[in-house]
Amino acid sequence: MECIFCSIISKNREAAYVYENDRFIAIMDKYPINIGHTLVIPKKHYHTIIDMPVNEVGMLFALTAHLAKAVIKAVNSDGFSIGQNNGEAANQIIPHVHVHIIPRFANDKTRWSSRRFMTFEQLQNVAENIRRYIEPIEIEELV
Repeated sequence: MECIFCSIISKNREAAYVYENDRFIAIMDKYPINIGHTLVIPKKHYHTIIDMPVNEVGMLFALTAHLAKAVIKAVNSDGFSIGQNNGEAANQIIPHVHVHIIPRFANDKTRWSSRRFMTFEQLQNVAENIRRYIEPIEIEELV
């Protein structure tokens, strides 16, 4: 079965388009958390964000920030959340990279899921473990 977003990109499935260029589309979420909930999607199919080249990730988030300005003006929101899930355990429902722009309103009662308390020592241990896996990267690669 074809990916839902790939079907939309190939015009085989309808969507309410907000924006399109040669690399990305932005559409309205069919099941929005709030009015104006927009999805920014690369046209090329990538399962998760770590499958994407770093420069494309940068372009995706630059476009997301640019479109967020228009979204918050259009719906007159008090703020916005940016969401991006990777993998089933992270609640990625459609296995094609996409970024959520979710307008937020003062009394919308939409909150992040549960959080946990960790001691500073626990945080330090996790940070140290993460640092072991960070691969070297040149700043030029991020431009």
